[in-house]
Amino acid sequence: MSAAGVSGSAGSDGSVAVPVIAIDGPTASGKGTIAARVAAHFGFHYLDSGAIYRIAALAAMRAGADISDESAVAGVAQRLAVVFAGEQVLLDGQDVAADIRQEAIGNAASRIAVFPLVRQALLERQRAFAQPPGLVADGRDMASVVFPGAQLKVFLTASAQERAQRRFKQLLEKGISVKFEDLLADLQARDARDTQRAVAPLKPVADSWVLDSSSLDIATVVSAIVQRFEALRG
Repeated sequence: MSAAGVSGSAGSDGSVAVPVIAIDGPTASGKGTIAARVAAHFGFHYLDSGAIYRIAALAAMRAGADISDESAVAGVAQRLAVVFAGEQVLLDGQDVAADIRQEAIGNAASRIAVFPLVRQALLERQRAFAQPPGLVADGRDMASVVFPGAQLKVFLTASAQERAQRRFKQLLEKGISVKFEDLLADLQARDARDTQRAVAPLKPVADSWVLDSSSLDIATVVSAIVQRFEALRG
């Protein structure tokens, strides 16, 4: 992966000079796993934009900022020193890959993502990942805001029940005890925040390919996206 903040190949308007596949979708739709595998297939860079917001939330909390204070959180976001190195996520030189996957950080990230000042502060950091030979970016506004010039725009979704089951299974495998009902309610609350926020709400753009993965396995979804992109490239 690239380091956040480096000079990238995306224009200030989201135009791109390198191939970009933008994969958006709701919480637990599997977009991160899918995007990483598609990136590996093509040898492209990979951007987990959700991690950027999680990192900002974690940094704000560690700095003692009130995450309901838009200006304070935006100030922290502007100063983020982040590097993605393989499976490591370095914040000020410390690997926080495990920390940012905690449910509390995910909830905080969803809360700060509604702030226009925070989104603007993180926009150019995300665009900097558009480096040769190409990029696969996943998130909630990759196609609509960050990379509107992406060659392929995918909106990956699944039913709330299916997504909650997937997350429930993941947490159990990690030895984390959680009630399915609480997990489903939390996921639905995040969906509501993401789809109803005033800035960059989660929704497919007009030229997105909507892919429902409710009954599909990972390999099938990856293959479908790879084939779609190869067809576009001729």
